[in-house]
Amino acid sequence: MTPASFLAFVGVAALVICTPGPDTALTIRNTLFGGRAGGMLTALGVATGLSIWALATSLGLVALLVASEPIFRAIQYAGAAYLIYLGIMALRDAFRRQGPASPATAAISPRGLSPAIAYRQGLISNLGNPKIAVFFASLLPQFAAGGSSFTTLFLLGLVFAAMTLLWLSAYALVVAKVGDVLRRSQVRRVIEALTGGLLLALGLRIAAEQR
Repeated sequence: MTPASFLAFVGVAALVICTPGPDTALTIRNTLFGGRAGGMLTALGVATGLSIWALATSLGLVALLVASEPIFRAIQYAGAAYLIYLGIMALRDAFRRQGPASPATAAISPRGLSPAIAYRQGLISNLGNPKIAVFFASLLPQFAAGGSSFTTLFLLGLVFAAMTLLWLSAYALVVAKVGDVLRRSQVRRVIEALTGGLLLALGLRIAAEQR
């Protein structure tokens, strides 16, 4: 891989990473309710998921996944269902005036977000989106030497994961800076409703997408 092709890869990756999606929405929401640590652990979970997809792509496992319609659809619908579930629970908590938070969002409150839950949500959100596998399978070989070098494919995938981690961490830092304002009761409800609606919409879109 030449320096020019690597720079081209970085440019394409940056455009994709900067486009908001479920990982971005989840990072912002978890930063709001878990502080900077919650957001950054969510970002780390997302980056871990991307690293796993990169390894699977390098090993040729993603090609098998893409070729298997039942497995692909199972992952797609499971990931979509998870986002829809988080979105519905967030909307319910946003519009409920009294009572405890739902089990799915009990740890997402002004008291803080469990680090384990933040990381897990980021990981599941990413691994539950098989479109990333399709994207990696189509993008990475274009920049790898001969299109089949394990080392080059994996390293490119890790670069993509690292760039994503930096970008989402930046989101977390910005949201954390204004967290005190955003966590005010009325503002928090509005943000919860907006992010819940976005997660729900993204889950429905993933479920309806065709390859």
